[in-house]
Amino acid sequence: MDSPGYNCFVDKDKMDASIQDLGPKELNYTELQELKQLARQGYWAQSHALRGKVYQRLIRDIPCRTVTPDASVYSDIVGKIVGKHSSSSLPLPEFVDNTQVPTYCLNPRGEGAVRKILLCIANQFPDISFCPALPAVVALLLHYSIDEAECFEKACRILSCNDPGKKLIDQSFLAFESSCMTFGDLVNKYCQAAHKLMVAVSEDVLQVYSDWQRWLFGELPLNYFARVFDVFLVEGYKVLYRVALAILKFFHKVRAGQPLESDNVKQDIRMFVKDIAKTVSPEKLLEKAFAIRLFSRKEIQLLQMANEKALRQKGITVKQKRQFVHLAVHAENFRSEIVSVKEMRDIWSWIPERFALCQPLLLFSSLQHGYSLSRFYFQCEGHEPTLLLIKTTQKEVCGAYLSTDWSERNKFGGKLSFFGTGECFVFRLQPEVQRYEWVVIKHPELTKAASFKSSEAAANPCLISHSVSSDPADRLSPFLAARHFNLPSKTESMFMAGGNDCLIIGGGGGQALYIDGDLNRGRTGHCDTFNNQPLCSESFLIAAVEAWGFQDPDTQ
Repeated sequence: MDSPGYNCFVDKDKMDASIQDLGPKELNYTELQELKQLARQGYWAQSHALRGKVYQRLIRDIPCRTVTPDASVYSDIVGKIVGKHSSSSLPLPEFVDNTQVPTYCLNPRGEGAVRKILLCIANQFPDISFCPALPAVVALLLHYSIDEAECFEKACRILSCNDPGKKLIDQSFLAFESSCMTFGDLVNKYCQAAHKLMVAVSEDVLQVYSDWQRWLFGELPLNYFARVFDVFLVEGYKVLYRVALAILKFFHKVRAGQPLESDNVKQDIRMFVKDIAKTVSPEKLLEKAFAIRLFSRKEIQLLQMANEKALRQKGITVKQKRQFVHLAVHAENFRSEIVSVKEMRDIWSWIPERFALCQPLLLFSSLQHGYSLSRFYFQCEGHEPTLLLIKTTQKEVCGAYLSTDWSERNKFGGKLSFFGTGECFVFRLQPEVQRYEWVVIKHPELTKAASFKSSEAAANPCLISHSVSSDPADRLSPFLAARHFNLPSKTESMFMAGGNDCLIIGGGGGQALYIDGDLNRGRTGHCDTFNNQPLCSESFLIAAVEAWGFQDPDTQ
């Protein structure tokens, strides 16, 4: 077999043991879809030379801002920046946040070269404030570069991507933290069993999910990370979410029912990823990742933007102590006639991450405010989202998470009409716990994302119209708004409705919850919107009703 032609930065013996060079030497494709399939199938994964050619072509084609540093810039600045320091003793830029440089079968010269390149990037990109993924990217690209200068140029092109529809690498703490929140939201929807385990074994589940990029950019072995990067360069950021979700699914499958190896689940997942070859091959990992039927790229972008906005509103734009970022339900100041602290914490683990930053605020209690639907509306209006809790006279407990302000009901001229978004869900807690989300989340085949009417709206989701706020400039287009989807009928998007005589949650073929105007009687059954089973006895008498809002801790 011909020599793979490794460069001077690579430990050839380690590479031969890690990635065999047996694959094709040329790649021909005419359409992006064909390239996506080849990347997912690992067409160039077994050829060092071909992977280098593909990376060169894909990175060259990234649309970049006008002034993007190239190889000649590196040659001009590296001597001034590194000086007489030994490359192995060079400090890493602050923006890598103490991330270690993965060795990835690099020899000492290669490891030193990564440090030099990172320092030169820091010099040319003073606006990068937080980018812990970059050492892994540079270390991998160094394998497929003629010299340091070429590797520097490739990394700069990835960082300089100016295609609004192709996010590549987070470069600020705000972007990084919102991506962690977005990942937590996706776990909550697509890996519910794993999410339940994380909630059970960790005090702060967002701390666990804040590690998701480290699993990929640092802990994954080289041959796994290279396969992920192959697809990432073709398809973009969404691939990273997919692979991290697949990792969590495999971790749960292997560890479910077993005691954790340490009292730190974060460390256990890191060790699992480092040793992932014991559990699953790169092919099976990607197969699992692409079997997850995620939201559209547009919906994930809207979710990410909503999470960023929530962080900005709380002043969280730079790295802070974790307790300011995530707050749990506190036992000492929580009082409910319907649920315990533990049950409220379980509910809190289901809500979107941007609202898990808040603490529960009691808005309405039938025992305190009386059994009146009009008083319920009065207490709840102006709050978004809200949590509805119901206790029956048979001691059954059920409820709903409602994404939209109840004042929206006033926009229909007194006519009972549905509103809300696909973030709404219904649940029961007693006699057993069960959550039912929007049917489209588990059955995306019911719809396909609608294309927005104007190219301007498609390019900037902030410009999409909405009906909830009186000040449109102050809101993002809602994540999972039904109008973003081509639904076969309205019955799949009947989230919440309120009139003078009744309140309804979920519609189409029945109602998930119906409550009369006296907050005295109710009924529950299957509905198309949530595809749920009855949440309690199908006809019930109400013992207590509560509505909870979400309070920013800074306003207490």
